[in-house]
Amino acid sequence: MNLRNYTIWAFSALLFSACGSNESGKNMAESTSQNVKIMTLDPGHFHAGLIHKTMYPGVDSTVFIFAPPGDELKDHLNRLESYNTRPENPTSWDLEVYAGDDYLKKMISQKPGNVMMVAGKNDKKIDYILEAVQNGIHVYADKPLVINRQGFEKLKQAFAIAKEKDLLVYDIMTERFEITTLLQKELSQIPEVFGELEKGSPENPAITKESVHHFFKYVSGVPLVRPDWFFDVEIEGEGIVDVTTHLVDLIQWEAFPNQIVDTTDVSMLSARRWATPLNLEQFRQVTAKAEFPDFLQKDIKNGSLEVYSNGEMNYTLKGIHAKVSVIWNFQAPEGAGDTHYSMMRGTKANLVIRQGKEQNYRPELYVQLLGENLADLENAVKTALQSTYPGIDLEESSNGEYRVIIPDRYHNGHEAHFAQVTERFLEYYQNGTMPDWEVPNMITKYHTTTLAKEYASK
Repeated sequence: MNLRNYTIWAFSALLFSACGSNESGKNMAESTSQNVKIMTLDPGHFHAGLIHKTMYPGVDSTVFIFAPPGDELKDHLNRLESYNTRPENPTSWDLEVYAGDDYLKKMISQKPGNVMMVAGKNDKKIDYILEAVQNGIHVYADKPLVINRQGFEKLKQAFAIAKEKDLLVYDIMTERFEITTLLQKELSQIPEVFGELEKGSPENPAITKESVHHFFKYVSGVPLVRPDWFFDVEIEGEGIVDVTTHLVDLIQWEAFPNQIVDTTDVSMLSARRWATPLNLEQFRQVTAKAEFPDFLQKDIKNGSLEVYSNGEMNYTLKGIHAKVSVIWNFQAPEGAGDTHYSMMRGTKANLVIRQGKEQNYRPELYVQLLGENLADLENAVKTALQSTYPGIDLEESSNGEYRVIIPDRYHNGHEAHFAQVTERFLEYYQNGTMPDWEVPNMITKYHTTTLAKEYASK
């Protein structure tokens, strides 16, 4: 059924059509076709919809959705309908929907696709992943894959099974495609400009990354309504194991590009956590719920909901000192949004990303030269950067730093990055493999975040 012809308020029990007899329901190991057929499981987070803002070569236009009935499924279908019916570049997804409490069992028994996409309740995600790989299904999952040490042990098991069955398990790391991060990484690999990465210290880390997010925000131009369980850290995960997944990933990806980093390369020094309080009116605004639900009463203090969404960790990776922090506020200032700060300290230069009021809340990259190597920086911009990103340039700021001028076309935004990550996953899928560092580095990444949670909880 085409989504624009589907009455999204009408489903009750079964809205799934003829998958059991559909020849396309065979998994990749059984099918001669190499087309990706997506099965979306329990889409409780809006990221499940963002990968469908565009169509992809080699991906079947039919998406099979298995989910419990309720508002989250309705919201997901509404989001995909908006993509299919938008005036410019509409998509043409055709949906087959199963709505029932046995959604996981039904997906496994029917198996109409070969890739499971999951973005939702993080406490259940690793069990979904395990079930998928045990049944020969590739996994494309929103972060985080796990939120505690028990989940981390299951994740290692899932990767072992996936290796045995030649399956892909891949998490969605959108921040690798942010232009300032790409340029920061590229400049850090030019010795004439950056020198070598400093070792740093706990007081002055070699790499610092901080991410500020907001509970109330707009997605695709519409106010985001979050499910009430999003504010239960036993389901969503604390901030120190959620958003920090991106930051830990970037540290590994930038400091040791195309290299395997092992869990033994990580030494956790300290970690802490703290809560963001939400009053009832704020909770109503972001969830559309009239009252705090019973399952959140455990986190109510002095009439406000205490959400442990903030965290900080200090650790070393292969002897390099790193600091990661995540902060959640209720709502951004007028005209602002989520922000990112990053510094890489080299022996010849520091590379700094800022995204504050001065930058109009859009990330900008600055180079702080520590010596007389301006000519080397100018040469690197003209040769290395401009050859890959035409239009990139350089200007001196009032404080002696050098701002990297980035044309607007490279600032395509967070939502567009989901298509870029999906294209990378599809490339891996068609190749039948990933680079040898991807899986061990995913394991090390989740070892780092879940270890930090243990340290912060002491």
